[in-house]
Amino acid sequence: MNKKELIAVLEEIGTLLELKGENPFKCRAYYNAARSLEGEEAEPRELLESGRLSEIKGIGKGLQEKITELITTGRLPYYEQLRSEFPDTLLELLKIPGMGPKKVKAVYDKLGIRSVGELEYACNENRLVALEGFGEKSQAKILAGIEMLKRFQGRYLYRQARAEADALLEALAGDGSGVRISICGSLRRSKEIIRDIDLLVSTKAPAALMKRFTSLPQVYQVTGHGETKSSVVLASGIQADLRAVTDEQFPYALNYFTGSKAHNTAMRARAKKKGLKLNEYGLFRGERLLRCKDEEELYAKLGLDYVPPELREDTGEIEAAAEGTLPHLIEAGDIQGTFHVHTNWSDGGATLEAMARGAAKLGYRYLGIADHSKSAIYAGGLDEKRVREQQAEIDRLNKKLKDITLLKGIESDILPDGRLDYSDKVLATFDYVVVSVHSHFGMSEAEMTRRICRALENPYATMLGHPTGRLLLSREEYPLNMQQVLETAAKQGKMIELNAHPYRLDLDWRFCKVAREKGIPICINPDAHSVEGLEDMQYGLAAARRGWLSKEDVFNTRSLAEVRKALGV
Repeated sequence: MNKKELIAVLEEIGTLLELKGENPFKCRAYYNAARSLEGEEAEPRELLESGRLSEIKGIGKGLQEKITELITTGRLPYYEQLRSEFPDTLLELLKIPGMGPKKVKAVYDKLGIRSVGELEYACNENRLVALEGFGEKSQAKILAGIEMLKRFQGRYLYRQARAEADALLEALAGDGSGVRISICGSLRRSKEIIRDIDLLVSTKAPAALMKRFTSLPQVYQVTGHGETKSSVVLASGIQADLRAVTDEQFPYALNYFTGSKAHNTAMRARAKKKGLKLNEYGLFRGERLLRCKDEEELYAKLGLDYVPPELREDTGEIEAAAEGTLPHLIEAGDIQGTFHVHTNWSDGGATLEAMARGAAKLGYRYLGIADHSKSAIYAGGLDEKRVREQQAEIDRLNKKLKDITLLKGIESDILPDGRLDYSDKVLATFDYVVVSVHSHFGMSEAEMTRRICRALENPYATMLGHPTGRLLLSREEYPLNMQQVLETAAKQGKMIELNAHPYRLDLDWRFCKVAREKGIPICINPDAHSVEGLEDMQYGLAAARRGWLSKEDVFNTRSLAEVRKALGV
């Protein structure tokens, strides 16, 4: 073990001891030993063999034994035991400016935060504002630090990549050099996680457009600059590529660069069966180009209905397009309301009335309030008394509001044994109940599956919230037999939420297809904790489209009267 590696281990031991809440003098001993070794020119083995290790100030007998073991074997069971006591992801929090061991310990102990993504999610839900030792300014600084940390990780949420791409489109479209311009790649297909941004433009002046692209203010670094293709790294860290083609080539290039690779392969195979050749430059019969003005005409020439970009994953869309059985995918205008939002009664940032008026501005006819239940103490969950008070406030607002109706819901925690955290008497007072897992993620697949299935068997459960508990780029889903959960939901006549929060997008689109086949209604909910958060519905819609969902498959496309009838209220 060289000096750099040894110093890193000693510093990490000091940090781990701080996270455990050990005596500060004990923690400091490891930091001091690391600093002392840093000042030595000799490598650790040389210090050990020469006997000088015992002479270094701050390294007592106990530390000397541990350092000797590290130098001679490269391992230290004491260190490995400490590491095993904490999630590997916890130490990543220390890379965030302003997050020292004491603050990491506080968020870990009091909020159960184990990763950078979980911390960012908690900040966005204002959970650090009331936490001792933090506050609003501290929370804002931590969020800014997280953004710095994420800058060059290379994987980005759909929301961030889409916002960056839209800004690029706006800047390039305003230049006037292009005829047609579009997002391509996985972003156009609305994938949850994006690695880069692909843009395509048809133009008669590619050189001028490339110069404009590489000179945009959001460009951090130019990594390639050609006449028909340029690549840049944006200030956010995302790589963006711009390709230029002629307007005649645009439909074929758009289809090719949208992908996916599997869809493209299936398209080329279909063309070949018809005696044609398809590539990014055109659709050919021999050497003759079959002209297509747009993608719709390209699909038609292959005997296919138009396949929306979200479906292009080679999961049956080619066959359905050939048979005319593709679904008419859900659109934003189909949504009539939503059922999972939080207010300042729990951990939301806005009042009931503000959330209601925000939803009305979006054209919604109803808004279901689903604040946290009493088990969610960290989120200000409602005990029975506050449930009654909130319901009375909703009744008062419904008499006042003209354009929207509030529905009385709750996000009830599923306890480890599958029970809900209210009595049946209390559950009966709600118009609907979202049941969700917020704790004990470490259960086995069989235990977690039984837990959730039992909750769905509760007669007062209406829908399962964020079914797998995943936080994209932050936390893996807990072990779960989703097929069994969906079978239980179908049998019990329950709904499944597609949580539209950009960190979740849970239910995964692949299981949306399964739920659709089983006739399980999907409810797209933004899990909004602010008025602005209501607009996250757009990300849920993108995920729903990837999951082949139509208006008829989604519960909150129904009118208020239909909703009331279905809920029995």
